[in-house]
Amino acid sequence: MELPKFILGDNTDFPNAIFIVHTEFPRFVINLENDEVEWLEEFDQHDQKELETETENYIKEATAFYDREIERYDQ
Repeated sequence: MELPKFILGDNTDFPNAIFIVHTEFPRFVINLENDEVEWLEEFDQHDQKELETETENYIKEATAFYDREIERYDQ
């Protein structure tokens, strides 16, 4: 099965949360309510350094995906 890079999710147990799931490496879930990130990967020290520099970009991409999806719903 081919998955999209981002998946939008919500859950009634977290009524204010908006979750974005990033399905490519490094896989993670971000809660846009508070920008909390849950990584679904284990990282070695090399990955950790790259992750620290790229995290901001991942959050920007996830936020842009959300904005695009909401804009499409409004149309």
